[in-house]
Amino acid sequence: MAEYKAQEQDMIFALDIGTRSIVGVVGRPVGGRLKVLDIEMAEHTSRAMMDGQIDNIQQVAALARTVTDRLEDRLGIRLERVCVAAAGRALRTQSGCFRIDLPQKQAITAEQISRLEAGALSAAEEALQVEEETRRQFFMVGYTVAQYRLDNYPLATLLDHNGQRAEAEVVATFLPGEVVESLYTAMRAAGLQVASLTLEPIAAMNAAVPMELRLLNLALVDIGAGTTDIAVCRDGSVVGYTMATIAGDEITEALMRAFLVDFQTAEEMKRALHTGEDLTYMDILGMENTVPCQEVRTAIEEPLGRLAEAIAQRVTEVNTVAPSALFLAGGGSKLDGLRERVARCLSMDERRVATAGSNYAKSAFADGLDLGNPEYATPLGIAVSAGLGLLNDSYVVTLNGETAKLFRSGSLTLRDILLMNGYTYADMLGRTGKNLSITLDGRRIHLRGEPAVPAILMINGEEAALTAIVNAGDRIAFTPARSGADASRTLGQLLGEEFTGRVLVNNQNVPLDTPLQQGDVILTLERGAASEVRLEEAEDAEAAAPPSSLPAPPAPPPPPPAPVETPAPAPAPVKPAEAPRGVHLILNGTPLTLPEKDSGQPYYLMDLLERSGLDFDHLEGPVRLTVNGMESGFSQAVRSGDVVTIRCD
Repeated sequence: MAEYKAQEQDMIFALDIGTRSIVGVVGRPVGGRLKVLDIEMAEHTSRAMMDGQIDNIQQVAALARTVTDRLEDRLGIRLERVCVAAAGRALRTQSGCFRIDLPQKQAITAEQISRLEAGALSAAEEALQVEEETRRQFFMVGYTVAQYRLDNYPLATLLDHNGQRAEAEVVATFLPGEVVESLYTAMRAAGLQVASLTLEPIAAMNAAVPMELRLLNLALVDIGAGTTDIAVCRDGSVVGYTMATIAGDEITEALMRAFLVDFQTAEEMKRALHTGEDLTYMDILGMENTVPCQEVRTAIEEPLGRLAEAIAQRVTEVNTVAPSALFLAGGGSKLDGLRERVARCLSMDERRVATAGSNYAKSAFADGLDLGNPEYATPLGIAVSAGLGLLNDSYVVTLNGETAKLFRSGSLTLRDILLMNGYTYADMLGRTGKNLSITLDGRRIHLRGEPAVPAILMINGEEAALTAIVNAGDRIAFTPARSGADASRTLGQLLGEEFTGRVLVNNQNVPLDTPLQQGDVILTLERGAASEVRLEEAEDAEAAAPPSSLPAPPAPPPPPPAPVETPAPAPAPVKPAEAPRGVHLILNGTPLTLPEKDSGQPYYLMDLLERSGLDFDHLEGPVRLTVNGMESGFSQAVRSGDVVTIRCD
């Protein structure tokens, strides 16, 4: 058995797992570039991928092992750590809109824009879930703003513009959780440990478009066998991703139908088109045929046109306009006439649409290997991304002790990172349990659901807000919020153990162990000794008309009016009247008095959530908490005189 050296720390092993094949690249960084030591490719013998997700894990694992073994044999190195990319063809895009109505015209701040985009992102996430038969885990990998509007007028940016109604529409990109999990599982089955994870469109961008060019608005279109992956960059960062379901196989299948050939023969005919010479082939009937090159080109005109139109449509969707320049990569980029068709569909100068490969040398080189093949964009990009520290601007962030998945670069908030790692807004905010409203002897009673246990968000040991910017090396500790239990009582629990009278619920005699339902009308006809304590468990009660069909007992004196709890436009803060006991504050512009807790403990912001007027079952955006104008966390204590705002922006 041959002796293999161990994989050195700086040695990069990358695998590109495609629909048709697996490509392996081994290299190491040298002088700011990746020196490629070897490349290996092997094709699947049968279909192993479906819609960007690994369908047959064992088949993919076996082929990955084959590629790995060949590289190990030639290099004499035991490869154990692998860099991979999640398929861009598995990405899901969804638009979302959100609006903020301000109390008056004012200059729009960066913070308000951030909250506006967060609300639109939340709407996109929810819309994506609505399309699914069952709730799935999605990783948010990036988004781009498709449109801003201020007072119904479209703007390129809202910053510092004056207005009262601000709107944003985003196109968000999500990756299904099962795609990531199946990729990790296949690598473990192949005896490999995943060292880094990125997205295929980002990897291809890192190989084909150097960092210094990304200040320009550029698009990279990676045309594979099954799908076409698209990435867009501007202002130095990759800002959007999308995909088209039409790709190189559409062209191959058109040739199969036109000339009655098998798949492999059609692939060879497709590759030979660039020669311009007559093509000789064997059809499925065993007959040899020769056909002019122009006839073959005519046979693929229709699917080639559809491919070009799909590329143009998707690029425009994610970028809103045609880019300054566009690069074609992948095996499909070699299709004769595609470059010109894409340029026409985007109304671009043909000279601004090019085949990728000319820029590979800026990030990678090799001795004796030709790296100029546009098919190498993704495998080279995976290796370059890991070897040169291009993943997410070299971010290394831990989340609950594990390296966080970061699928895009640029400024990232704590909210962004949580969403990228499969958490949802429900995990961040929680939900107060549903209230139970009933009528007892003519008095409306509201039994409160349990408050949510707030999430704990820490960066480097310090409490942090969802909008906090995360920097390289930060340690995030996150404990998801826990929703409170819905209010529930049996009839006996409401009336008390000592109650011995007769009682009706909705005009029906029911046993005391009957669970109460929303809207129940309860009437006690014979009062026991404990009847006076039955309201003690209710946190809110108000007068209501007694049921007309039943005799009503003498009503007790009505309680003082409850404070108005629905949010309203805030007037100038008014200092609440002094009172001998309790906590006196202003909540959403309305004075509120809270009785002192029996435990003597202070009130916290989480105690006020249920009094804010927000419907936590149907939030339309992130919840903003402030005390005396300062952003605060759920565990912030409140005191008399505080001005508290709890709003959904």
